[in-house]
Amino acid sequence: MRNILLFIFGILLLTAAEIAKVYFIMPMPGSQEAETIDFAYWIHQNIWIIRVLGWLLIAYPVFKLLTEPKRVWRKASMLVLLAVYGTVFYLFNFKYLAEKMFYQPRNIVMLAVKNSKIPPNKLVLGLVVNGQARAYPIQFIGYHHQVRDTVGGEPVMITYCTVCRTGRVFRPLVGDKKEEFRLVGMDHFNAMFEDKTTGSWWRQVNGEAIAGPLKGQYLPAMQAEQMTLQAWSELHPETLVLQPDSTFKEQYASMEPYEKGKVKRKLTGRDSLAWKPKSWVVGVEQNKTARAYDWSQLLKQKVTNDSLAGTPLLLMVASDSATFHVWNRKVNGQTLHFSADSTDRLRDQETGSVWNRHGICTDGLLKGKKLARIPASQEYLHSWETFHPASSRYL
Repeated sequence: MRNILLFIFGILLLTAAEIAKVYFIMPMPGSQEAETIDFAYWIHQNIWIIRVLGWLLIAYPVFKLLTEPKRVWRKASMLVLLAVYGTVFYLFNFKYLAEKMFYQPRNIVMLAVKNSKIPPNKLVLGLVVNGQARAYPIQFIGYHHQVRDTVGGEPVMITYCTVCRTGRVFRPLVGDKKEEFRLVGMDHFNAMFEDKTTGSWWRQVNGEAIAGPLKGQYLPAMQAEQMTLQAWSELHPETLVLQPDSTFKEQYASMEPYEKGKVKRKLTGRDSLAWKPKSWVVGVEQNKTARAYDWSQLLKQKVTNDSLAGTPLLLMVASDSATFHVWNRKVNGQTLHFSADSTDRLRDQETGSVWNRHGICTDGLLKGKKLARIPASQEYLHSWETFHPASSRYL
């Protein structure tokens, strides 16, 4: 009987460890709400110790049970439990791991807009480094979660989390050393990467190391903008555009409805009502003060004049219903108030000057002036408020 109990305990330990190793860092029921990242990291780092202990626990009982001349039902039960563990081991090491579901592109092909296969209404994450412009379609980077590239002579890491709807770009540098990263899972529904050198875990939404030897450090962030390819190429006609990797044709097809919020899946679908977990918001942070703006309200108003932490803001959603901008509406020391027409032209009340949809004054007293861009992101409400817990809401 003691051998049987020892065997059962060993199998339970092995099975629980394999499940826990993945459960706490993947979007499974109840796994993403609690503060369990340190425990998850401990399991990840010590899984082989746990496995060896479990295998030692079951080794002698298995030997004894297999050498017994009778006890057929015990042998059968033992084999069933071993098969269950083997199935769990396979599923949680070869099927349910993030890196087994999402792969980086094998071929990075960048083409000029005139040669590109990407429709102009597609959403892209745009980046400019040392005068070189690049556009990365969300349909592609949303599947890959990260794309590595070199722009303006500098290495860049373009990341996207579809569960948070967050696009971020970082310099893949730890200290002064270029680092490699792999998608390892998620924390609080946000994609998480592991660096190759130290095994630390890094949060996609802000580049923070949240577990491991480098905990508390941050990857250098780079400013990027989300808009349609048409809008981006108007600003940067010389831009190059990431092309689809034919290896992932089916995966890209499944991402087709995502950018318009038409996915039906719970994790990546969109709430149509305002201020729901999966509602779209535009998040802005100024002087450590954060605010969320409901996307549907911004779309309806088209132009929103607001102030945050002493900074006068102008938020605008273009007539394509996808491109948005956030600017500082103070020009030459004067705070302006804006309105818009159906052709994406802006007019300030103070001088009557006319501005285009890129924040450049084209006519009037302020002709030639350009509104200063304020960093902002479109994401799900649950993501913004999880990582900006003190954020206010624009109502």
